[in-house]
Amino acid sequence: MQARKKVSVSDLAAMKGKEKASVLTAYDYSTALICDRAGVDVILVGDSAGMVVLGWPSTVPVSMPEMLMFCGAVSRGAKRAMIVGDMPFGSYQPSTEIAIENAIQFIKGGCDTVKLEGGAEIAGKVKAIVDAGVPVMGHIGLKPQTSTLWEGYRLQGRTAESAKRLIADAQALEKAGVFSMVLEMVASEVAEVITKKVSVPTIGIGSGPACDGQVLVLHDLLGIYEDIKPKFVRRYAELAKPILDAVSSYTQDVKAGKFPGEQNTFHMNPEEIGKLRGRK
Repeated sequence: MQARKKVSVSDLAAMKGKEKASVLTAYDYSTALICDRAGVDVILVGDSAGMVVLGWPSTVPVSMPEMLMFCGAVSRGAKRAMIVGDMPFGSYQPSTEIAIENAIQFIKGGCDTVKLEGGAEIAGKVKAIVDAGVPVMGHIGLKPQTSTLWEGYRLQGRTAESAKRLIADAQALEKAGVFSMVLEMVASEVAEVITKKVSVPTIGIGSGPACDGQVLVLHDLLGIYEDIKPKFVRRYAELAKPILDAVSSYTQDVKAGKFPGEQNTFHMNPEEIGKLRGRK
């Protein structure tokens, strides 16, 4: 069977207004392989891994080495989907030079592109990274890396004034050279306006159906991560309970001596057993 073509920046751009882009997070080889086989267009190696994989209360503590480890695993599993590496908090804020250096590390680590949170305030760094040859996905609206420090998880664009700021941010990112942008928890009316105003694809998460694509955290979609249940998530499965039941059954079988059974056991050749026991 012929291998499917790798999704490129130009492929995603060509989908705008024609075909919705399917985007999911993944943090390891096994789930990346599944997402790729399912036909997901873009895999975001999100810093949400800090919460759903590492158990942090937010994305803020995630480090560059941790993100690069996740990205490497995903790149070994996904061969068709575009791989976007989420630059963690502190990896691009200090200076433009540090931002470029760390963005390049993501590309060397197996990613096709990187994602940065922020609007007009980081447009200069975005342009510098793009000029260095690294494609950038923007991220405006709710910005988990910093929003929690200021106001918590709140819907963005609830007023005309805040909507205008979001539109300005989107246009600043477009001018800086992003190939697409995530709109997180943006009022659907504002997301629709932004999607029409910018020439690059918008990827929504909690921002309504008008965006050019949608992204969800895989663990939310599968019903595995239960600490937070955002309204915008649709559960396509509820796997936490069956996984719990399976692990509980395993534990009970081990304690009761029911596992391993004969079908799970390997044996020596009878002649070799005799030699082991001292028989001639």
